[in-house]
Amino acid sequence: MEHLFDPALVAKRRRRAARAFDPKSGFLLDIAAEEMAFRLMAVERRFDQAIELFGGTGAVARAAVATGKIGAMTRVDVAGDPDTVAADFEDVPLAPGGANLVLAPLGLHLVNDLPGSLIRIRRALKPDGLFLAAIPATGTLTELNDVLLETETRLFGGASPRVAPFGDVRSIGALLQRAGFALPVADVETYTVRYDSLFGLMRDLRGFGMTNALANRARRPVPQAFFLEAAKLYAERHADPDGRIRATFEIVYLSGWAPHESQPKPLKPGSATVRLADALKGTKGG
Repeated sequence: MEHLFDPALVAKRRRRAARAFDPKSGFLLDIAAEEMAFRLMAVERRFDQAIELFGGTGAVARAAVATGKIGAMTRVDVAGDPDTVAADFEDVPLAPGGANLVLAPLGLHLVNDLPGSLIRIRRALKPDGLFLAAIPATGTLTELNDVLLETETRLFGGASPRVAPFGDVRSIGALLQRAGFALPVADVETYTVRYDSLFGLMRDLRGFGMTNALANRARRPVPQAFFLEAAKLYAERHADPDGRIRATFEIVYLSGWAPHESQPKPLKPGSATVRLADALKGTKGG
């Protein structure tokens, strides 16, 4: 099967980001940690065994533990530092039915087989276990993609992909359902981050481990003139009146449950006892 991403390069860049960690570059994971902890707080139960899957800085694991709802937390990542269980990015090395909470912040968009990974995560959950994830979506880095494609066309007469494609909220939510999760929910938040120039954005992307790891990326060396031209074009097209540029990050937050007989079941077609028209009539005039 042809891969969209180069797994070895994805892992290499995630490990490099972990070694050279800059707290300022971890802001997206900090945002995801806050959002996912907020969602966890709304669940009225305790999770004895939780797993953070490919969470980079560990911000999400720490935020989850701080809710007081976690018994034990295991971190799984490619970095392989003393605080994590080392794992291949294309694998979900979790024992079936071994956890009642899996957290996957800002990593699953880089796997080649996302449907397969979601199925393995669902199988790793105990019945009625919870899965929470944050995945970059379609609107992410649209400005950067626009600028890099235009710059490469101008300088080289053609363009190769330099920004990973991202799924939309509907397709990502549908994958959750196809993987067998019950009560799936997907909602999206959009964040606009401002930088002095393209080079500040590129520094943060290296800090995230989010630079180009596409399998069909161009292999030719990129001259400095390319990035100077791209920075100029970015400032022309996507700058605010004060000269600072904008970068968009669109994050889909997912939740789903491993099926259990205690969960609410959707009504079968034709089993409703009240007609929709009657229900709507009852709402008129309050």
